[in-house]
Order: sequence, then structure tokens, then C-alpha cells
Amino acid sequence: YEDPPREILRVNGQPAIGIAISTVLGGNVVRMGEAVTKRFYELMPEIPWGMDVTIISDQADSVVKAINGFVINLVEAVAIVIIVLLFFMGLRSGLIIGFILTLTIAATFVVMGYFDITLERISLGALIIALGMLVDNAIVVVDGMKVRIEQGMDGLEAAKQVVGQNSTPLLGATAVAVLAFASIGGMTNNTGEFCRALFYVILISLSLSWLTAVTSTPLITKTFLKVKKPGTDQEEPADPYAGKFYQLYRKGLTTAIRFRWITIGVVASLFLVSIIGFGYVKNLFFPPSTRPQFMIEIQYRENIHILETAENVDRIEEYLDKIDGVTDVAAAIGAGHPRFLVTYNVPIDVGPHYAIVLVSVEEFEIIDQIFQKIQNDLEAMFPDGIINLKKFNLGPGNGGKIQLRINGPDPAELRRMADQTKAIILADQDSKAVRDEWGAKVKTVRPILAEDRARRAGIDRKMASVALQANYTGTLAGVYREGIELIPIYARSPVSERGRVEDMLDIPIISPITREKVPALQVINAVKTENENARQSRYNRRPMLKIHADAREGLPSEVLDRVKPQIEQTLGVDTEAYLGRKIDPDKYTAGTIPIKYDDIIPLKGKPGYFIAWSGEGEDSADATTQLAASIPIYFGMMILVVIFLFNAFRQPLIIWLTVPLSIIGVTAGLLIFN
Repeated sequence: YEDPPREILRVNGQPAIGIAISTVLGGNVVRMGEAVTKRFYELMPEIPWGMDVTIISDQADSVVKAINGFVINLVEAVAIVIIVLLFFMGLRSGLIIGFILTLTIAATFVVMGYFDITLERISLGALIIALGMLVDNAIVVVDGMKVRIEQGMDGLEAAKQVVGQNSTPLLGATAVAVLAFASIGGMTNNTGEFCRALFYVILISLSLSWLTAVTSTPLITKTFLKVKKPGTDQEEPADPYAGKFYQLYRKGLTTAIRFRWITIGVVASLFLVSIIGFGYVKNLFFPPSTRPQFMIEIQYRENIHILETAENVDRIEEYLDKIDGVTDVAAAIGAGHPRFLVTYNVPIDVGPHYAIVLVSVEEFEIIDQIFQKIQNDLEAMFPDGIINLKKFNLGPGNGGKIQLRINGPDPAELRRMADQTKAIILADQDSKAVRDEWGAKVKTVRPILAEDRARRAGIDRKMASVALQANYTGTLAGVYREGIELIPIYARSPVSERGRVEDMLDIPIISPITREKVPALQVINAVKTENENARQSRYNRRPMLKIHADAREGLPSEVLDRVKPQIEQTLGVDTEAYLGRKIDPDKYTAGTIPIKYDDIIPLKGKPGYFIAWSGEGEDSADATTQLAASIPIYFGMMILVVIFLFNAFRQPLIIWLTVPLSIIGVTAGLLIFN
């Protein structure tokens, strides 16, 4: 046992040893989870009395629940689509399109398996997104054949006409739909890694929907679609548009065309209102996960003893034990938990002052009910600590949602600017857990060697350092073998001789001249206490201090919008140089690595100092930048496809003028459902 320990793990208030098990590359996490669980039950009889096995996080179980939830959503969506088709297109037509839809989805799974595209949230979500488009091709073919057969045409001839007339336009429409998602497939950042399956699944499913629409759909429609045909040559074919619905629609359409300018004016007004309303839509880079677990990050003062941190965490565990709905509590003290989830990252500033508590609850909905109460209560319990409750994310992200990098040559100046920044963020009522990666300066004890007296005794600086290390940390005295384990044995002074700074002066140092022990007091002038940085970080080889913060309530983007202008004004952003790119690289980089202008904002009157916003805002901006770079290319390809289909410009212009109007429904839906 290390004394003091570097890391401590506690589960439900009891000391624990953590075992982390990962899946092999390309393995199935669900099968691995089942095998591990089975093996644990086999080993249970061998576990000593008084010990127990508790699962902190079972990713296999989480995957099964998530996949089952999405599969249920997918089945519900398919059922809804089929029911709507049955209602509007009739029993046989609806069943035919429903069968084709099911066939397309089944074929999509086969192709996904061939290309090693796994079932996960994004790929299943892509299928749900694509559902509305998957039925379009089949509806065109089935409805076209139905109309012709009702007019007396033979089923085979109707299939030839419909497929002959519509196969190319349907292929073009499918290509346009796929190209709409192509920019996501080409992203190379973290967001692209998370979302790339969205493009691939839509590409596969829509391509297969076109293929089935021009092959299986006509065959099944001809075979199973039964419609009433005209009885004799003299009998007039039925008019498929003679129903009340079509007559009502015709009147509405005729009226809209008659008063075309009023119609266009109403649509244009709605479009303008929707653009204005879109500015009120809240922004969030990735939503929180529905995982029934959340994190509590705790940071106490720098250089605190790890056992004192453990005592504080013990109080937190007792508090959480009284919260209704909490099932398990796992606390890692002095370090983070092993990376059990791709979106979980251990911060860089871990140490004896740091602890993270994983809190499991019965249902995800409970988290929202207790989240703010726990945050406020723990802040009241530990006013000298930084408490940060966090939900798990569905996407990339590390550290605080709001982050600011301050880059410059002088660490003292960086600290001064960081203090100004933190004061502004703390003044915002919706901010919490405002901290920086360097932490507060810590006290360091430095013995000052008396060079003259030390030389007379034959003692040099290295010998004094070795003596100090032997007294406090200990020296390796041997190795104890137990089976295949080699356990090191350290020798050091008892606690009574190393508990105070003054004890340092009584440490004996053996003189190589006299071969006798010399008290450290004879070769040390004084013991000096200094403050120094516990940690330092660099960016492009220059000191860099990063500040983190999170939103107490609401969205991080809302807090950032409020504090960003104040911080930039206080630190003195050189707006002219930043926006105009009028920066002399030699002046600002001090002869080191040239700065990338897209990443930094120079400060006025402070050569060599820069700030840069990172965190969720940077991730979102990076994703937006990559999308913005590729969207014009794919959008141009979409326009070209439509132009090639019509071999003209007027019809494509009419079509593309209607596309922006979709924002009317988008804005209304997002605002109404918050």
C-alpha cells in the first residue's frame, strides 16, 4: 500500500479496487459484456467473505438499452408510415408500399453489415430520418400504376410506362437527397467521426429504395394490386381525381393562383417571420445523453492532502445516499475513472485535490429533478471547492463547455488576465465551476544549502537531496517476492520524524570525510517557503493558461454570448488587427512558430499575447467551418442534377425557389417544442 496513496476508489462508501475491461478492436461489446458477466458469476464462489462485485458502468447493457430504444422508435416510425399510407392510399396500395419499405430497410441492414457499419445511435437515427424519403420512390410507382390501371391499362403496360417515365427523375431526386447529406460524410474532425454513419446509411438506404422502386415495386403492384376497371369499351374510364378531396384542393389551388400576388405576399411574409424567429432558436452543439448516470467533478485547494479530499468525498457520499432515486455512487479520488465511454475524458489537472463521483439513478428523468438541488447543496457544503455536476454528452467535448485560452510569454501576466476573466464569468448568475488549468500557486519548502560549511564536511547538494528523499519519500531497501509478484520495500523515517517542516533540520547526513552523521542544520542555512505554479501548460511552445466554465442553468451558448463581449473588452482585443489580418508575425510570435490567424485573437498594446475561445463553441465552429467549406460544392452538384433532369433552367429555378420556404415549418416546429 502506498502511503500516502496516489489514487483512491470508493464504491457506495466502501474502499474498492477497479477493474476496467475493453473490447478488442472490431469486437462486439454486447457479446463481450455477456461473456464477462457469465464469468463473474462463475467466479463468485471464489470471492472471499466480506468482498463484493459491483458494476460501476456496463457499456454492453447501455448499448443494448440504447439500440433497443432506437429499434422500437424505428419500428414505430415504420408502423406510423404504413398506417398513414393505408389511410390515404387504400389497403392494398398501403400494404405494398409498406412491404417495399420493410424490404428496403432489411436490405440496408445487409449492406451495412457488409461494410462494417455498426448499429448505433447515429446509424439508426439515419434510418428514421430517411423513412419519409424511402417511401417516396415506391409511392410514385404504385400511385402511377394504380391511376393507369383504373383507366383501363394493362398492368404490365402500366408498369412499363411508369418506370420508363419516372426511373430517371426518381434517380435524380434520390441523388439530390443523398447529396444533401454528403457534406457530413466528408468531415474529418470529431464531429465527422460521430456523424459520418448518417451519410453512409442514407446513401445506402435511398439507393436501395430507388432500386426496389424500379424492380420489385412494379412486379408486386402488378401482381397484388386489384382495382376496378371499366366493364365495356363504351364505359368511360374512372376519373381518379373526381373525389371530394381533390375537388376541394382544386378550388383552393385555383383561388391561390387567381390571387397570386396576395398568395406570394403571404408566403414571403411567413418566410421573413421565420428567418427572424430562427434567431430565437437555442443553440447546443450536442445534446446530453439519456444515460441514467451523471458526474460530479470536485476540485479543492491545490496541495491538499489526498486523505482530506477523501474525507470530504465521504461527506458527499453520505449526502447522496439520502437522495431518492440514487442507486450507486462510485468516487475516484486523486484521478479520474478509466475511460469507460468515448465521451468521457479525464481532465489534465487531476491530483490529490481532485475527485470525480459517478452517480447512478433509477431512470434518466430523475436527473433533471435532482440536478440543481445537488449542485446548490454541495456548493453550500464546500464553499472553498469547485463543484460541477455534468451530464454525459452524446458527442465530442472535453473540459468545460466554455473555454478561453490565454497565450503569452509572461506567466504572471497570464494569471492577472485569467483573474479578470474569471471575475467576469463568476459575475454571471448562470455560470458555475469557473476554474483554470494551472490552479492556485502552492507552497513549496526549499532548503538553502550553506555551501561553505557543506564543503568542509564534504557534503554536496546531491547528497543533501538524497538524505531528504530518504527521510520523506523513502529509499528502495529491497524487494519482497510473493508468487509472481515483486513488491518493493522502502525504508524511511517514522511519521513522528517527518510530520513537520522543522524536522527537516534534524535529518542526519553522513559525511564522506568523517564517516559520521552530520545534522542537516549544520549544512543548511534556512528553510525557505515559496509559492510556485502547481502546473503549467504551453501552446505552440509558449505559456498558455486555459480557463473553463459551465452553465448552471440554460445553455452554455447563452452564457458565452453574455460574457464574451465583456471579456474581450476588458482584455483589450485588437479588433482591427484581427478582422483585417494586419498582423506582423515577427512582432507577435517573438520569432517562434507562426500563429494561425483563424485560431487566435491578438490583444491591443500587448505584443505576443493572444486569446482564443475553445470548448463547445470551438467544436461547433470547427464543424460549421468544415460544413461551410463543402456545402457549396454539394449544393452546386444538387442544382446541376436538377438542371440535367429538365435540360432547362426555368423549372429548376421554380423548384429551388420553394426549397428555402421549408424554414417556415422548421422554425415553427423548433420554437413550439422548445
